[in-house]
Amino acid sequence: MKRKDQGKLFALFGNPVGHSLSPWMHRTAYEEMGIAARYKACRVENAGEIVPMMKSLGIDGSSVTLPFKEAIIGSLDEITASARTIGAVNTIFTREGRLIGDNTDWVGLVRDLRNYLQIKGKTFAVLGAGGMARAAVFGLLQERGIPVIFNRTQERGAALARDFNSLSLPLDALGDFRAEALIQTTPVGMSPNTDRSPLKREILTNFRYVMDAIYNPLTTKLLRDAKEMGCLTINGVGLFVHQGAEQIRIWTGREPPLATMRQTVLAALQGGQPED
Repeated sequence: MKRKDQGKLFALFGNPVGHSLSPWMHRTAYEEMGIAARYKACRVENAGEIVPMMKSLGIDGSSVTLPFKEAIIGSLDEITASARTIGAVNTIFTREGRLIGDNTDWVGLVRDLRNYLQIKGKTFAVLGAGGMARAAVFGLLQERGIPVIFNRTQERGAALARDFNSLSLPLDALGDFRAEALIQTTPVGMSPNTDRSPLKREILTNFRYVMDAIYNPLTTKLLRDAKEMGCLTINGVGLFVHQGAEQIRIWTGREPPLATMRQTVLAALQGGQPED
């Protein structure tokens, strides 16, 4: 049943969602934009719950996070060309009663990377083979970068490489591989498991830049190690803010307040999450 209250309702679906700063970031943005909107985090057990909840609650648009970015595709009426190519959805919007899946992760990654280096013609080691890795590879190729995929399960990494006509190498080959940047896309090191890193620190000297897609914690063990080894580091905050900003553009057709969104996320990470 469609809700009767005024204003738009947006939501985040995933498991877990308690660590996410999406609600604070989105709510702050809508307030500054003068938009009557709410954004709530919804923990679900499986992707099949998302569409029924959106319809029953009258949700106007949704963010989708781990582990449902790939599983949600079959439940939607349509997906955009970029989301289809990536094979993962992190954004759902409505059009004429139809639920359409999109992907803004690749947009967030590319827009943040541009602030640090030129992507075109540069080689990037992409660690992982999940939804975020697929978005990273897609984005790098859109910018004419050269992604090389490394994954703990070599078969999955090779499958991703085939999908994008790219190169995949065994994870143990990373020690002898040099590139402009390493992009870490796995959840290893994410809060609350902040003492973990997916790689030995000695390997990191092979890269000028080390980027971690994780934004919570602000500085992962991987990034701490990378900085100590002399690398330039990029945390996941910029990616997170830019992908959320693109969602707001899709849902509202308006330009979001990027600086305010970033400040909200940084304040929450440095001082603790605000109360709901």
